[in-house]
Amino acid sequence: MWYVVQTKPRQEGRALENLCNQGFEAYYPEVTVEKFRRGRLNSVTEPLFSRYLFIRAQDPLRNYSSIRSTKGVSHLLKFGALMATISHAMVQSLREQGKVVIKRQMTSGQAVVIVDGPLKGLSGIYIQEDGDRRSLILLELLSRPIKVTIEHQTYASIQ
Repeated sequence: MWYVVQTKPRQEGRALENLCNQGFEAYYPEVTVEKFRRGRLNSVTEPLFSRYLFIRAQDPLRNYSSIRSTKGVSHLLKFGALMATISHAMVQSLREQGKVVIKRQMTSGQAVVIVDGPLKGLSGIYIQEDGDRRSLILLELLSRPIKVTIEHQTYASIQ
């Protein structure tokens, strides 16, 4: 059985290394995401589950103090008196997929339609990302082109 370990903020790698050094089998799923940073599109590796990793142990209560005192570990996740577990099949599935890569599907010049908010129903042209959660869209308002920045969830591409 695999158990869920909550790590200290941004210390997933440290916790993984120290748990493995103690002889535990541990797994830390990561994802590669394309993000705009300083005006450039970069591939960034991030945790799939921020602050969580999985550890395989026969009896985690027997090793509770050594797991809990490991550098980078906050605690074993519990729901009341029960420890949070994940099936071996789920961990195997995550491992078989390897590193997941998430890419944005939008390209500059692609037609979009606004699906939410005060500009709902307007058509426009996707220009570029504007931060992690926003995009720059070119709309025609009052017979002139206007650049607007909107949240990713508020527009959809037109096929």
